[in-house]
Amino acid sequence: MDEPSTPDEAAVAAAIAEFGDRPSLNDYRLAVQAHIDATAQQRSYDTGISCASYVGSTNPVWAAEAAAFTAWRDDVWAYAYAELAKVQNGQRPQPTVETILAELPALTWPA
Repeated sequence: MDEPSTPDEAAVAAAIAEFGDRPSLNDYRLAVQAHIDATAQQRSYDTGISCASYVGSTNPVWAAEAAAFTAWRDDVWAYAYAELAKVQNGQRPQPTVETILAELPALTWPA
């Protein structure tokens, strides 16, 4: 059984290194997208979009990976937007980009 995946730490670190003390909404968006793309690259897809495009593949392995990835990607963005709403509504202080990335759901690739 595969362990939950970990994104390419170098790609995520590079995204984090670009941001100042108070990240903008775009900083979070770029970091989350870098996390998504790095996760797809674990299975040799170029980007998250590339991985998701295999959801209708005739190759059952690629189709299963794409289906799992797409569901996970949806969960990631749903979580990110829910946390944004909490910040905007004063329900939580603005987190660092690194904190949000650490809180994101993990992907377990199909066997």
